[in-house]
Amino acid sequence: MMFKDELDNRLLYINSVIKEFLPESDNELYKKIIDAACYSVEAGGKRIRPMIMLETYRLCGGKDEEIVKPFMAALEYIHTYSLVHDDLPAMDNDDYRRGRLTTHKVFGEDFGILAGDALLNYAYEVMTSAVCAASPENMKNCAGAAAVIARKAGIFGMVGGQSLDVLLTDKPVNEEEMEFIFNLKTGALIEAAFMAGAILAGAGKECVSQLEKAGNLVGVAFQIKDDILDVTSTQEVLGKPVFSDEKNNKTTYVTLYGMEKAAADVENMSEKAESIVKSIGDNEFLIELINKLISREK
Repeated sequence: MMFKDELDNRLLYINSVIKEFLPESDNELYKKIIDAACYSVEAGGKRIRPMIMLETYRLCGGKDEEIVKPFMAALEYIHTYSLVHDDLPAMDNDDYRRGRLTTHKVFGEDFGILAGDALLNYAYEVMTSAVCAASPENMKNCAGAAAVIARKAGIFGMVGGQSLDVLLTDKPVNEEEMEFIFNLKTGALIEAAFMAGAILAGAGKECVSQLEKAGNLVGVAFQIKDDILDVTSTQEVLGKPVFSDEKNNKTTYVTLYGMEKAAADVENMSEKAESIVKSIGDNEFLIELINKLISREK
């Protein structure tokens, strides 16, 4: 089967997993907040993070994929909440995401904030419920995966990177600050995907550590590629506004290092990540996925 067919099949499966865990209620009083949260999630996307988690679980010999499903869904809810908040007027002030109006443009700024809050908290509800429901032999691994995802999403992960990114808007950014932002803002959740997949499969500490490095390389390369596409793509192809970094007076990898180095670094980082993955096991789809992430056009 061709990679595109494999990718499509996995996307269908992952979307069904994400939908399976979405919040539901018969009480009409919950309707608007649930609609706003679900609108954000159901807007689609590449589903990179849950896909990496699943493939890493398989790479590390995981057998019962029911165990990994709630963590796949929760990680995508966290990622989506971050996008909803990124799009808000106080942040990037974007009107389009994934080819359609952003959450705050449809439901209002107030419900844009609340939808993000709801998704973040609901992600923890999904994960802690999975930990409580786990069998005794799986409970430690489930708790470990939840702890990794929580840390990588918070102050010492994605939020930490976003906070410095916001703080330095309209200000010059040096190499150390750029590295900090990229390692945490995008790298942290992709690290979490690699690490959680390995932990849930019962991998040892050294294996998890190596996959954390792979996740960092993929995450940073992914963010650099985003910076490249922001100045080389179109809104029609990308599904969101281009030149948004320029509009918000943000220093990017491209403006700091130039297009040639940015492209070269993306390729170099992806090769290093692939080497780590190959040293752990055999998963051709995961290798090809890493390749496609750095050669994507949207």
